Amino acid sequence: MNKQTQGRKFGRERDQRRALLKSLARALILHGKIETTEAKAKELRVFIEPIITGSKANTIHKRRLISKRLGPDTVKKLFSEIREKYSDRKGGYTRITKVGSRRGDSARMAVIELV
Repeated sequence: MNKQTQGRKFGRERDQRRALLKSLARALILHGKIETTEAKAKELRVFIEPIITGSKANTIHKRRLISKRLGPDTVKKLFSEIREKYSDRKGGYTRITKVGSRRGDSARMAVIELV
């Protein structure tokens, strides 16, 4: 019996999907809120929430692991501002709000923001 693969493919190869999620995560951390398609927002939630949870443990090991996934510029903001904001929260750091369809191709759009 065929099993469903985990995650969305977005019509891209693996490296391109990783780069897409990495850039969306960077934008979300730096700006706090981004507008994207609904599918990308849902996949970004799965990608970013373990990163925020990992940043709660302020160790050099966690900093290096997260820096490897996101890059050094976002790690500074993640560990200085966002970690303190969510230190007592157990999970659910993001909120997805559906905003309608995109005019060009009628793709369902959503706003994902840090709560």
